[in-house]
Amino acid sequence: MKLLLVFGTALVLPLLVFGDWQFKSRSDLAPPRLNITIPATQDVEKGYLFIAPFAGFPDTPTEQHGPRQAGPYILRDNGDLIWSGYGIYSIWSTNFQASSWRGEDILFSFEGDHNPGYGHGHGHITILDNHYETIRELRAGNHKLVDKHEFHVVNEKTGLIQIYQPVVRDLTRWGASAQQQWIVNSLFQELDIATGELLFEWASLDHVSPDEAILPINPGQAGSGYNSSDAWDYFHINSVDKDSESNYLISARDACSIHKINGTDGNIIWKLNGKDSSFSVPKNAEFCFQHHARFISQHDDVEIISLYDNSAHGTEHSGGSEVHTSPTSSGKIIKVNTTSWEAELVQAFFPPDNLLSKSQGSTQTFPNGNVLVNWGSSGAVTEYLPNGTPIFHSYMDSGYLGLGVENYRAFRYNWTGIPNEEPAIVALEGEDGITAYVSWNGDTETRAWRFYALTDDFGSTEFLGEVERMSFETSFRIYNKVVTSISAEAIGASGSTLRTTGTAIVEQEIKPQGLPSSDNVAEIAMQKTISTTSSRWEEYGVLKYIRTRIGEL
Repeated sequence: MKLLLVFGTALVLPLLVFGDWQFKSRSDLAPPRLNITIPATQDVEKGYLFIAPFAGFPDTPTEQHGPRQAGPYILRDNGDLIWSGYGIYSIWSTNFQASSWRGEDILFSFEGDHNPGYGHGHGHITILDNHYETIRELRAGNHKLVDKHEFHVVNEKTGLIQIYQPVVRDLTRWGASAQQQWIVNSLFQELDIATGELLFEWASLDHVSPDEAILPINPGQAGSGYNSSDAWDYFHINSVDKDSESNYLISARDACSIHKINGTDGNIIWKLNGKDSSFSVPKNAEFCFQHHARFISQHDDVEIISLYDNSAHGTEHSGGSEVHTSPTSSGKIIKVNTTSWEAELVQAFFPPDNLLSKSQGSTQTFPNGNVLVNWGSSGAVTEYLPNGTPIFHSYMDSGYLGLGVENYRAFRYNWTGIPNEEPAIVALEGEDGITAYVSWNGDTETRAWRFYALTDDFGSTEFLGEVERMSFETSFRIYNKVVTSISAEAIGASGSTLRTTGTAIVEQEIKPQGLPSSDNVAEIAMQKTISTTSSRWEEYGVLKYIRTRIGEL
């Protein structure tokens, strides 16, 4: 069973418009509404959620699935919006993260074309500063195209990317016909972020034989090789990491293996799992079609890594066949010993709802030992205690829009956002008076909003009240007072003014047809009035969450 978040009392939202009527001040935004089935406990790691969900099912004239505005989002644990990157990252974006470059906090995401049938993407990496302004676009070296799967910042200076390069080879040795000549040469590169200079490049066909492929060229689960767009993806690099000794760790999804690569000559230091493993791997530590391998620690002959074990293979849309190797997917932490050449499972993290994701996924470890697992094509995310106890679980959207929703990777980061754009404000007059709504997309620093009425043509103002900021949009209601124009100030923790809105002329409110009052739809959390010219907040200002259980859709 999934839980559907609704607001107010006895409120039933038409499922096809779940993305609408969220914010009066930003009616253009329709972010996903998280379907939270395990609310975050006090033990979750600090920080915001970073996701970029998209629809796994195509829209039809009668059905719409997945987020109405697929793109990068920063959210609180309760689903409250911090930042919508829709329209800022255009085209199709994924692998949305925060990092640091040259000592400054940055955001980055892949931005480009998406080929869901083959799990490829072609485009570039776009980097924003903490004002949400583009400061860099990074492309691959050697006349190649960046793929969507990886961008990983190393030492605040360089970036790791991966590339799928179709090439022609004689593939008859692996069961191909004379016409099946195309194979994917999986590459990764390390680039200087500032200059784009290519520092290192590694290619799978130089080091790994197609003998190690788990999926054969026929019947074409990983491409049939008839043309460059259908090249046999025998290896499929989907993550790259680098350690302090300048060696690399790569995940080869279609070989079901992890490889450690010498950072000087490109030779393979060891292989974990797959057909040619350097280690003895116990059954519980095996994995297949995995994603997101990362170094956790290295000491003498012991290395610990994390990964996301899909245990399934399929397309990133509703078509195609699937291959399964286990009942569920899982996040895993694995220890390898390069003296005994044995691998050992340290901890596994299994999904609350027995999810099995045929594509995508990530496992992020935190200093406190918690782990955040993103379930890829299953469109969910879970945070765990170190012992595997789930302390937060959510699906990426709700109702019909939650069907088929997918998310490549999910992360949790601390983030300070100071938008360059001015806050948005609107003032609406309804049956019960005038309500001002204000928001500031991406802002993390506002603690309260002060509202003012414009009293003459010379810019004079009258203070109306102050409201604590508790969610993306803050509302302030005015009773028994004639007001024609309203503005607001964003107030920081120190009490200083961060930014002032423009002036909103009071407009007549139009309520959504067939729904209760707009307050129940627009306000995600109750607003706490700090001071007003007349105190009637307790009578009018309380909203409560209720959860209504619905069956699987």
